[in-house]
Parts: sequence; structure tokens; C-alpha cells
Amino acid sequence: MVLDKNSAQKTAELLLQINAIKLRPENPFTWASGWKSPIYCDNRVILSFPMIRNYVRDEMVRQVESLYGKPDVIAGVATGAIGIGVLVAEALNLPFVYVRPEPKSHGRKNQIEGHLESNQRVVVIEDLISTGNSSLNAVKALQEAQADIKGMVAIFTYGFDQAIENFRQNGIELHTLSDYETLIGIASETNYVKEEQLKTLLQWRTDPSQWKP
Repeated sequence: MVLDKNSAQKTAELLLQINAIKLRPENPFTWASGWKSPIYCDNRVILSFPMIRNYVRDEMVRQVESLYGKPDVIAGVATGAIGIGVLVAEALNLPFVYVRPEPKSHGRKNQIEGHLESNQRVVVIEDLISTGNSSLNAVKALQEAQADIKGMVAIFTYGFDQAIENFRQNGIELHTLSDYETLIGIASETNYVKEEQLKTLLQWRTDPSQWKP
């Protein structure tokens, strides 16, 4: 769910500007899942642009405070959200932990890195939501450590029905700075994509797992 339309539009503009999001309908990307996609998002690029990095940090801080007040801990989902999660935690003067996809196979075999106490109120920071599975896997690890999950704030979501349903079934509140619908609107208004490319982007969004270029 996007809270602020103006912020969503500006975030989308900035992500396109620095190529954190690439739109390539004529030469689709292949995701790790095997899906073919005319869009690729790598929000870690944000960290290389101080002004944009600070904007995203400030917007995430604003949303965390508006939605949840001041939690006890900020948790980032590894690896993409570690950097922005640290920045949000620093701005809020809060402890930070991050969650691996699975426990380490050596040492202390941690899945959660950092100090986390039972019943602490945690807001999870994520960079990108696709199906939501990896994000909710991190939430599950935190819940197993007896954290009180207040919600999740992410930079961008594709807005897949599968993700919406996954978050609903798990009872986790998700808010994002921007989303696919806003992005496509900005790309169209600014002539970032041509009309034929726009048709492809809209078509892909209706059934991304089965889409063929």
C-alpha cells in the first residue's frame, strides 16, 4: 500500500533516473525464478547516489514514524535491504539487525544477525517486494525469535496479487514508497517508454508468471 502519492511519484522518477529500475520490453530480463520480465529492479543502486539515498531514507523514516511511532528495533532483509535499513535505523537512533535467507551453516549458525530481545517491537525494512516469499521468510525468523512485528516498509513493489495474498494470510502490514502502477504512469507521462512498450509492460503485469515476450 502506497501512503503518499507525491512521494510515490518522486521515488519512481528517481529510480528510473539512476537505472535502479530498468524497463526493457523489447529485450526482457530473466529473473532468478525463471520468469521473463520487461522490468528489472535493483534498489541497491540507490546507495551509490547520496542525495537519492538520503531522500529514500527520509521517506522511509517518515513512514515508520507515521505508522508505528518509534519501534525498538529496525530489521533489514538480507542482502538488498541491509544498507537502507542501517540508514533508517541510524536516522531513528535505533538498534539494527538483519535477517539472512537461512541460518549460516557454520559458527553460531545465526539467521538473525545482531542483538534482538524477546518481545521487542520490530519494523522490517525491505528494498523490493515481488511475491513476498523471501520477505515473509525473514518475518517468520523474527517471529520465531519472539519479536513483535509491527509491519514492513519497502521501497518498491510490483503489486502482484500473490504478494498481496501472502501478506494478508500472514497478517503482516506492508507499506511501500512506490509501486508498479505509479512507475508505469511516470514512465508514460515522461515518454520514458513508447506506446508499444507501454502495452507490453501492462500486459506483463496481468500474468507475469506466464508472460512470454
